[in-house]
Amino acid sequence: MVQTAASLTESLAVLRQEIDAALDTYTAPGEGFPEELREAMRYSLLADGKRLRAVLVLLAAKAGGGTPGDALPAACAVEMVHTYSLIHDDLPAMDDDDLRRGKPTNHKVYGEAMAILAGDALLTLAFDVLSRDVQPAEVAVQCSARLATAAGPAGMVGGQVDDLKSEQCQGQLEQLHSIHQRKTAALLGVSLELGALIAGADDATRTALASYGGKLGLAFQITDDLLDVRGDEEIVGKRVGKDSRRGKMTFPSLLGVEESQRRAQRLVDEAVSAVAPLGADARTLADLARYVLERDR
Repeated sequence: MVQTAASLTESLAVLRQEIDAALDTYTAPGEGFPEELREAMRYSLLADGKRLRAVLVLLAAKAGGGTPGDALPAACAVEMVHTYSLIHDDLPAMDDDDLRRGKPTNHKVYGEAMAILAGDALLTLAFDVLSRDVQPAEVAVQCSARLATAAGPAGMVGGQVDDLKSEQCQGQLEQLHSIHQRKTAALLGVSLELGALIAGADDATRTALASYGGKLGLAFQITDDLLDVRGDEEIVGKRVGKDSRRGKMTFPSLLGVEESQRRAQRLVDEAVSAVAPLGADARTLADLARYVLERDR
């Protein structure tokens, strides 16, 4: 049974509230914690966002037969890594953006040096949270290793490097897939993996979730590319049309808008099929995949 849009929105809102409360606690004042650094971290971390990756950690824990609350520290860690990447991506040396989530980007408010340090602090805090608050310790080690791989030189960071190098280049679809399997899909995929690890899910469940994550990650990126072409800047919360201005290789630039839409639909259908054997516990994952196609921000 598919949830209504209103029901899904309500379910996700409850999870986001839990995540936001935990993120607020993790960035509370502390000894040796400079207030300006704390403000810069919280400015981006607590900004209005989808919390998609953090939500996926909790939903994967549930689908894996575990308790979502046990995965909350991992969900926060993933959100911290994601936010650090956004802060750094927005810098003048990278994508040079001045608007994110409907607000001025971090470096526009706090300066480039503080923005860099806020990103650094969020990245390191993520692994502090994993190592301290995920139990048992051996699972914390596994989670830390998997998140580091997904976010590191062969994952998100490597994908960003190749994305920057691809500007003003005539690329191929295979190259674009490779970039976004690392830059976007890796962090989405590891979110599901962390939830499954914490739940102690069996191999079949972990395989299903991994397949879902890979499909969803690419569908999400295609939708993101489409929003840059036809999105409403007021709703999207960031500048649109910038990919074409920078000569970036995107799915619409290689495939056209209609074929990109069809490809995203096919990927979402495959993601939904991947978790169908998991039954009712994975129903929200399936509904969330469908929502990705319809999002306007």
